[in-house]
Amino acid sequence: MTAPLLLLDLDGTLTDSYPGIASSVAHAYTASGLAVPTPTELRSIIGPPLHDALLEQGMSVSQAESMVAHYRSAYVAGGMFDNSVYAGIPEALVALRDAGAALLVATSKPEVYAVPICERLGIAPLVDGIFGASLEPGSATKAGVIARALTGRDPDEARLMVGDREHDVVGARAHGVDCVGVAWGYAHDGELEEAGAVEVVDSPAALVATAVRRLGL
Repeated sequence: MTAPLLLLDLDGTLTDSYPGIASSVAHAYTASGLAVPTPTELRSIIGPPLHDALLEQGMSVSQAESMVAHYRSAYVAGGMFDNSVYAGIPEALVALRDAGAALLVATSKPEVYAVPICERLGIAPLVDGIFGASLEPGSATKAGVIARALTGRDPDEARLMVGDREHDVVGARAHGVDCVGVAWGYAHDGELEEAGAVEVVDSPAALVATAVRRLGL
């Protein structure tokens, strides 16, 4: 019998990655001769692919590509590890696995960054796989990452996505998967509910209870 599947976003769901991402984005703005956004504006960038977020802010494709290159230089130099696991998440992952769920990280972050981050922070041993985007611009949709994570799996298995931004909800819905939102991430007030999250939980313990119920464990 196939284990029910829980897909897990990374930034803002399992880890508080704001410090490293914010400093790397700030570096990209400074290196490009632009004013650095406010802390609130920087928080709103976390979640969607940076290239797409910059295009939404009105930058040209060439500007966005240049910004991403500056960002990655700072991120690889150390920003990617200025990151921490939210309290209660390791215990939640253990409890979910013990309950019988298969756990896959599905993040819009490039996989070449997501894997070492998960290894460094001790997440990798607690999950059954880590799926991320490629480094190519425009390739980092959440729906695309989820498609890869679902490849080869039993289409009749119970499935649920967990994330902190509207992109997680929309990406999961593209595959007929419900999404539970987490309140401790980077969404603005009401964002997850407006996007169609089936529930929003306020603690890792509540996440475990909700996932167990919705997956029928």
